[in-house]
Amino acid sequence: MSDPLHTLVAACRHAEDIRKSRFLAQAAPVATPEQALAFVREVSAADATHNCWAYRIGQDYRFNDDGEPGGTAGRPILQAIEGQGFDRVVVVVTRWFGGIKLGAGGLARAYGGTAAECLRIADRVPIVAMARLGFACDFAELALLKARLRELGAEAVQEQFGADGVALEFELPAQRVAEAEQRIADLSRGRIAVRRMD
Repeated sequence: MSDPLHTLVAACRHAEDIRKSRFLAQAAPVATPEQALAFVREVSAADATHNCWAYRIGQDYRFNDDGEPGGTAGRPILQAIEGQGFDRVVVVVTRWFGGIKLGAGGLARAYGGTAAECLRIADRVPIVAMARLGFACDFAELALLKARLRELGAEAVQEQFGADGVALEFELPAQRVAEAEQRIADLSRGRIAVRRMD
């Protein structure tokens, strides 16, 4: 089984001086491409020579060299994200040119290396696949069911109270679904039918 992917706990940054150019990597956890592009706009420095970036969110990814020679900035940043086992992450590496040209290989090492070091020192958290389940129960059963499901890492995301009971939807780690279904069946003596909502 492959190692689980990680995302960042919070935004982070790392700066390096490489042959008189200043490189600043800034990374953040993101859930959508729109959030990634908003972060790029937010942290890009107007006085910098280049603001190069990349993001990966599941199978969705993009990168941008921002005027550097093709393949020397955005692609190495994306490779740093993938190489460190990250997903749902955006990284912007800003460069202030210091007067010494680095060449294509030097640029790729500078952008990729600064991004990789930023991610290496950042706090990370594993990405856990989640599932959503739903069921209906009597009012009297609700508190016990919720308490026993919380023990499995489940969180209620929606409760609808009606005249004859409660319709509940909750999320929990996907690997705990069978255990949750069994627990609900045991507590209700098989009366409650659980359905997948995702």
